[in-house]
Amino acid sequence: MRRLLYIEDDREIGSWVARDLEQRGFDVLWLRSGDDALLYVKEADLVVLDVMLPGLDGFTIGQRLKKEQPDVPILMLSARTSVDDKLQGLQFADDYLTKPFHPDELAARIEVLLRRFDRAGAAEIVLGHLTVQPETNRIVDSRTGEELLLTGKQHQIFMYLLRHPNRIMTKEQIYESVWGEPYMEGDKTVMVHIRYLREKIELDPSSPAIVETIRGLGYRVKL
Repeated sequence: MRRLLYIEDDREIGSWVARDLEQRGFDVLWLRSGDDALLYVKEADLVVLDVMLPGLDGFTIGQRLKKEQPDVPILMLSARTSVDDKLQGLQFADDYLTKPFHPDELAARIEVLLRRFDRAGAAEIVLGHLTVQPETNRIVDSRTGEELLLTGKQHQIFMYLLRHPNRIMTKEQIYESVWGEPYMEGDKTVMVHIRYLREKIELDPSSPAIVETIRGLGYRVKL
């Protein structure tokens, strides 16, 4: 049974959402604030997080949860519909659903996220000459059988891209997910780390086939 960490302070909304998700077969842990969220996120398969919370808001809580457990997907819920709010949420969250919503849509988005993250957590992912074993944090050159050793940040960047296959991820999204801090315009940290990452995983770093650059947008790993 998949465990959902659900953070919502509105008792009426929280009650019917938790009940509906439990009827669909999920194990739901419902918290009415984000105060204790860090204690429970390691046990969760996915976090459903409201933006408007007492104390720290959902954006702050979500950033802390993603920094603590980057492999746990976060689905933001909010009555805020502006593009700026959505972009702020999607800097760290994996999906953003505006209120009011239909329970079928919420359940469908949860299932999509769980499938996406399961894919990155599969026994093996084959990328050309590489075999990636996320559960053991090993990346092996299938031609030689040798393990490629990455630094912590290189590995986190690579796994972040693998968790979002075929999607273009901006340098801002990568930086704020991996470093857990706001991105400063002009910072070249991500670019530098990806250059060194490519030197270890690409057959031809000058013409990368695994971590692609999408000019003017960001980076992508195609599966």
